[in-house]
Amino acid sequence: MSPNAKGAVFALIAFAVFATHDVFIKTLGEFYSPIQIVFFSVLFSFPLATVMLMRDSKPGHLVPRHPWWVALRTIASVATAVSAFYAFSVLPLAQTYAILFAAPLLITILAIPILGERVRLRRWLAVIVGLSGVFVVLRPGTTDLSLGHAAALIAAVGSAVASIIVRRIGADERPVVMLLYPLVANFVLMGAGLAFVYEPMPIEHLGLVALVAIFAWTAGRLVISAYQAGEAAIIAPMQYSQIIWATIFGTLFFNETIDGATIVGAGIIIASGLYIVLRESRSDGDSTTPVLRTRSRHETGTYLRAGPLLRLMGRHPDSKKLR
Repeated sequence: MSPNAKGAVFALIAFAVFATHDVFIKTLGEFYSPIQIVFFSVLFSFPLATVMLMRDSKPGHLVPRHPWWVALRTIASVATAVSAFYAFSVLPLAQTYAILFAAPLLITILAIPILGERVRLRRWLAVIVGLSGVFVVLRPGTTDLSLGHAAALIAAVGSAVASIIVRRIGADERPVVMLLYPLVANFVLMGAGLAFVYEPMPIEHLGLVALVAIFAWTAGRLVISAYQAGEAAIIAPMQYSQIIWATIFGTLFFNETIDGATIVGAGIIIASGLYIVLRESRSDGDSTTPVLRTRSRHETGTYLRAGPLLRLMGRHPDSKKLR
C-alpha cells in the first residue's frame, strides 16, 4: 500500500470514528444540556491530555506569547463546542455536517485579514458558490430556521476563526499552550454553567460521555497518523466522508431522512471545498495554504488538535509532506 493510500485509509477510519462520536453526542443531547455534555467530555479528556502533553520536553512556561490571539482562539473554541454539540442534538446529523462543512470556505475568507493572503478570482468564486450551498441547506423563507441552525452556523464560524489563528501564531506559540487553554476554558466555563443546567447522570450515561472523550482522542490520533503517512491534499478531503456516515447513522438510529435540499446544498459545499484544496495543492509558491493547514475537523477545544500535536511530535508545519 502506498503512503497516500495508507494515509487515506487512516483518515477514513478517523472520520468514521468522529461520526460515531457525534451519534453519542446526539443521544446524550436528548437528556442533557450541551453545557453538561461538554463539561464531562472535557473532564474525561484531561487524563488523556496529560499523557499526550508529557511528550513536550521543551523547557519553558505556559504563558502565551500572543495572549490576545490565544484568548480569541479560546473563545472561538468554547463557542464552537457548545454550538456544535447543541446542533448535533437538535438537527439531523447530515444537515449539521453540511453547515459545518462551510468552515474551510470561511477559513479562506479569514486568511485575507489575518494571514494577509491574496485570494484570486477562482477561489473567490468557489467560496461564493460554496456559501450559496449553505443557503440551499437552510432554505431561508421556505422553512423555519431554528436555534439549531444558528448554532451550526456559529460553530462553523467559530471553528474557522480558531483554525486560522493557529496558522497565524503557530510558528511562535508553544503547541502545549494552544492545546491546553481551550481545554481549561471549557472546563471552567462549562463547570460554572453546570450549576444552572445539571441533571443527574446514571452510570451508563457517564460511560457514554467517557466514550465521547475516548472516541474523540482516538479519531484525533488516527488523523495524525494519516498526515504522517500521506500528503495533506489527499487526506484533507476525507473529512467529507462524514456526510455518508451521518446519513447512515441518522437513518438507523434516529429515523432521519435526508431531503433533496440538504443533498444538493451539501454537494455544492463539498465540491467548493474540494476545488479549493485542489488549487492549494497545486500552488508552487510559498503562499499560505489555510485549508490544507486545517488538519482536523471543527475546533471544539474538547480534545487535542492534530496540527499542534504534529508540531509537538516534531513535525514542522511547513514540511513538504504536510502541505
